[in-house]
Amino acid sequence: MSHPSLLTVGQMAKRFKLARTTLLYYECIGLLVPLNRSAANYRLYDSTDVERLKKIKLYRLAGITLSQIIPLVESKHSDGQVLFRKDVLETRLEHINDEIAALRIQQSIIVSLINDESVRKKSRLMSKETWVDILQKAGLDESGMSEWHRQFEQSAPETHQDFLESLGLEPREIIDIRTRSK
Repeated sequence: MSHPSLLTVGQMAKRFKLARTTLLYYECIGLLVPLNRSAANYRLYDSTDVERLKKIKLYRLAGITLSQIIPLVESKHSDGQVLFRKDVLETRLEHINDEIAALRIQQSIIVSLINDESVRKKSRLMSKETWVDILQKAGLDESGMSEWHRQFEQSAPETHQDFLESLGLEPREIIDIRTRSK
């Protein structure tokens, strides 16, 4: 009989909503290797394994590859490992930002190809004209809009860049707005 705090492969898979074969694969590649075994030689996962799998799932949700996760979940906490973790996560974040920018362009192209105002409204796509209209209806004049951009640029420059790109502005216009906003 197993210890109540130990989980079998099936229990672990059910708890984390994973296929049993996924856990076996994780063991095969050295990502999650349970050290405990039952009298019948069945794998048994302890609380350390549960915590490790929580980290693995979190990194997978962030889009980190399994080969990158292996060193991330190692128990060592050296400065080198912390720097490696930061580098992996920052690299993933850069890729996500690039993917979002590419998807935004695809979204804009598709909306323009469909050329239907009802589709544009459902697309979560904001045009420069719509945004300016919203700001004007909120009571902002040219000076107020410039101040809005200045505050945005100072508070979150990369997000400001992303926002301007999401409006479908040409690169030259984005540069001009950001330059005036500094």
